[in-house]
Amino acid sequence: MPGSAEDPTGHPAAQERGAEAIERTFRRESGRALATVAGVVGSLDVAEDAVQEAFVEAVRTWSQRGVPDNPGAWITTTARNRALDRLRREARRGPKEEEASRDAGRGPGARGHGDGDGDGDEAVGPVRDDQLRLIFTCCHPALTPAAQVALTLRLVCGLQTPEIARAFLQPEATVAQRLVRAKAKIRTARIPLRVPPDHLLPERVPYVLACIYLVFTEGYAASAGDALVRGELCDEAIRPARLTHQLMPDEPEVEALLALLLLQDGRRAARVDAAGDLVPLEDQDRSRWDRDRIAEGVEHVLAAARRSRGPRGRGPYLAQAAIATAHSTAPTWAATNWAAVVAAYDELSAMSPSPVVAVNRAVALAFRDGPVAGLEALDVVAADPRLARRHMVPATRADLLRRLGRRSEAADAYRHALTLVTTGPERRYLLRRLAEVTTG
Repeated sequence: MPGSAEDPTGHPAAQERGAEAIERTFRRESGRALATVAGVVGSLDVAEDAVQEAFVEAVRTWSQRGVPDNPGAWITTTARNRALDRLRREARRGPKEEEASRDAGRGPGARGHGDGDGDGDEAVGPVRDDQLRLIFTCCHPALTPAAQVALTLRLVCGLQTPEIARAFLQPEATVAQRLVRAKAKIRTARIPLRVPPDHLLPERVPYVLACIYLVFTEGYAASAGDALVRGELCDEAIRPARLTHQLMPDEPEVEALLALLLLQDGRRAARVDAAGDLVPLEDQDRSRWDRDRIAEGVEHVLAAARRSRGPRGRGPYLAQAAIATAHSTAPTWAATNWAAVVAAYDELSAMSPSPVVAVNRAVALAFRDGPVAGLEALDVVAADPRLARRHMVPATRADLLRRLGRRSEAADAYRHALTLVTTGPERRYLLRRLAEVTTG
C-alpha cells in the first residue's frame, strides 16, 4: 500500500509503479479522455492540451499519493477541469464558458479520486459514443484520406507518430507534418465534433473502418516494443467496430470488419507464450482460442456475405474475414483450407493491392503449392521500397528456405531480418530459428 511502512510515499518502488500506471493509462485512456473532453469544450486543441496537462499532473502526484482506483476517470476529470479553466481565462466567464460548464455538468459521472488537486470532484466517465464521434470528426471529407486515418490513430487511439509512420510505411516527418495540417484544418474549417447525419455516413465509413482496422493491427501485432500483443488496442478497436455496426447494421463491410476483428482476437491469447514470446499460428495451442468469440465472428462473416450479394458486391474486409475464418475454424494447422486462403488473397489483391498482402499471399501459396512457389511469389514483391525497412520479406524468405532444407541461405535471411526487426518477441523468435539452421 502506498504510504505504508513497507512502501513509504516517495519510495522508488512506488515511483516505478506510478510511472508504469501512467504509461498503461495513456495507452488505454488518452483517446477516451480526449474524446470526452473535446465533446465537453468543443475544441480539439483545448482538449488535447488539457489531456497532456492531466498526464503531467499524474506524473507529479501518482508516485506520491498512489494510483487512483479509476485512473482513466482521474485523467478525464483532471483534463476536463484544466480545459474549463482555460475557457474561463479566455472567455472571462462569458457565454462560451458558461455553456461549456453546463455541458460538463450534464456528463455521466463515476466516483474517482477527483482532479489533480485532490478536490474530490465527481469523475467523468466517457460517454459511450464520444470516441466514435471523434473518429467521424477526424474522417471529415474536408481532410485528405491519409490525414483522416493518421489523425484518428493519433487523437482517438493514442498512437505515437512513429507507430503511425510504420503503419503507413512512410517516414515519421511526413506523418508529423500531415498531423499538424489536419488539426489546423479542423480548427480553421470549424469542423463539428459529431457523428454526421445518416445521409452523410457512407462517405466517411471507409475511412472510419480503415482507422479501426489499423488500431487493431497495431494491437494484434505491435510494430515496436517489448510486447508483441497490446490487448488494450485490440479492445479499443473492437469497441468502435461494434458501435459502427450498431450505427449501420446493414452495411456488409462494417459487419465484415467486426467479424474480422473478432476472429483474429479469438486467437489473441495463443499468440504469445507465458514468457511473452511469439508463437506462430502453426504451433499455437488451439485449446487456448476463444471459441465463443470465433463463433460470433463466423456469424458476422455469414451475415456480411449474404448482404454483399447485392450490387455493391464483396469488399476487402470480407475477403480478409474469409481468410481469418479459414484459419480460425481449421481444427489443426494441417487441415487449413489453403486453397480457400489463396483464393481470398487473390480477391483481396484485386481490390486492395499492397505489398503486405502480396507477402501474405506468397506464404499461403507456399502452403498450397510448396515453398518454391512461395519463394517465386515473394521475389515479385521483395524489391518494393515500402517494405525496405521491415523484416517481413527476409523473415518470410528465411522460413521458406528453412522448410526446403537450404540452411545456409536461410541463416543469411534470418540475419538480414534481425537487422530490421523492431519488437523483442519477434527478435527472439528469429534468433531461435537462426540457431536451428546454424546448429542443427
